[in-house]
Amino acid sequence: MSIDEKSPETAPSSRRFPPGFLWGAATAAYQIEGATTIDGRGPSIWDEFCATPGKTHSGDTGEIACDHYHRYREDIEIMRRLHLQAYRFSISWPRVMPEGRGQVSAPGLASQGRSTTSANGRVRTALQVTMPAAATAGGRPLKRRP
Repeated sequence: MSIDEKSPETAPSSRRFPPGFLWGAATAAYQIEGATTIDGRGPSIWDEFCATPGKTHSGDTGEIACDHYHRYREDIEIMRRLHLQAYRFSISWPRVMPEGRGQVSAPGLASQGRSTTSANGRVRTALQVTMPAAATAGGRPLKRRP
């Protein structure tokens, strides 16, 4: 079969996406944010994991990542130009609550809100959370308070 011929497995499909289907993008905070030591962000379990020799390729970390923390406007503009209708992002818990509980970081909370506000109604879910290292005492999650 020549490259111009189409087998049934590679032939274009006449299937359509169902009504109401949304094209979108999904991100994970640690993989895109960067700015791991800015505005009081506490260390996350991923910071600790990546700092362990041999755990990541070439010792890569999320310290810079895609720098979404500083470039969120550009990132949202790209989504707008792509006509994406949904944006699912994760909350950086150590940015909002550096110690895993207690005091909320105003700059951290504001940074999470910027993505939501800039997305202009495209946010549909914000489910996944990056856990603060402080919330895992000795590798175990903190106990609930009575």
